[in-house]
Amino acid sequence: MIISPRIRGFICTTAHPAGCAMNVHEQVAQIAAEPSFEGPKRVLVVGCSTGYGLASRIVTTFGGGADTLGVSFERPPGEARAASAGWYNNRAFEAEARRVGRKAVTLDGDGFSDQMKEDVVAAIRAEFGKIDMLVYSMASPVRTHPATGEVHRSAIKPLGAPVKAKTLNTDSGEVFETELQPATPEEAAATTVVMGGEDWEMWIDALSRAGVLAPGFRALSYTYIGSELTWPIYWRGTLGKAKEDLDRAGAAIRAKLGEDVARVVALKAVVTQASSAIPVVPLYGTILFKVMKEMGLHEGCIEQIDRLFREVLPAPQLDDAGRLRLDDWELSEPVQAEVTRRWRLTNTDTLGDYADLPDYRREFLRLFGFGLAGVDYGADLDPRVTPEIR
Repeated sequence: MIISPRIRGFICTTAHPAGCAMNVHEQVAQIAAEPSFEGPKRVLVVGCSTGYGLASRIVTTFGGGADTLGVSFERPPGEARAASAGWYNNRAFEAEARRVGRKAVTLDGDGFSDQMKEDVVAAIRAEFGKIDMLVYSMASPVRTHPATGEVHRSAIKPLGAPVKAKTLNTDSGEVFETELQPATPEEAAATTVVMGGEDWEMWIDALSRAGVLAPGFRALSYTYIGSELTWPIYWRGTLGKAKEDLDRAGAAIRAKLGEDVARVVALKAVVTQASSAIPVVPLYGTILFKVMKEMGLHEGCIEQIDRLFREVLPAPQLDDAGRLRLDDWELSEPVQAEVTRRWRLTNTDTLGDYADLPDYRREFLRLFGFGLAGVDYGADLDPRVTPEIR
């Protein structure tokens, strides 16, 4: 079949196997071309298939020489149906790792479940013995709680009162004001259950009980805080409450296992399918990325995680909440001053002057393997096969 992008709102329902393989290959080549660094050698990445989770596997493997175990929940391909982008990314990463003699094991299933935690423990014992690091990079709107069986759904909403905010329709390029209704107490609580720190704690408890944590084990969980422009819907909304619970979980893990064991890592804004669904964030991103590129400060997922392992983890500096901060360039005064200035001036007519929507769209399509050089998008493909790029 010939695979083309099919976009519905903020969702792309198709993915290109060769394009996903090329996207992984380019990130691998970027890290492999740099000097190696001393890092963890046996790494578990929960939420490994895209974005920061995938970048963590690539950086630790091709920069630090690690063997990795990944967990993700992906849609497999059919005879006439493409898989999810993450499914192709996982296969492409495994092939790249094998070529350099590194072990790469991927388990597919519900990372929130007790069964997956048991499967991971078994895989660690069989393939790795123990692990040196857990990277927790889960991104899901729904969680079935393993203790109760109850299904919780997150709601990205403000708290307390309606919020009026400027946002962007990335399909039409229209900048408009929208009013967001506040979350109910039940919606706020459910968002914390899905996106807070409980599951991160449960993972570490399960691994610790099983005796598969190596001496010097460290755990990282990724988060986003954002700037004051996004706070009404993000940090001061349901998402912010969930992120506060992640900080709580980090402190609880450190109290159990040691002061240096667990850290929340605040990362910068990047283009993801999840972020595209959050009101305000796409407009903020199109402005921010243009500003940071003009200032020579822009980083994608792979650059952020490379900086984390090469520069930040060896000499960590913590904020008042005990977090590691990789969003420092984004939140620097010169960047935020310019983003705020452009935010006030941006409307549908001036969007092209102050933001870069075409680049945002290109980055969005790359997530699904589209728009990469060297890929024949007119080729008739078997969607069940992920080609190896050499």
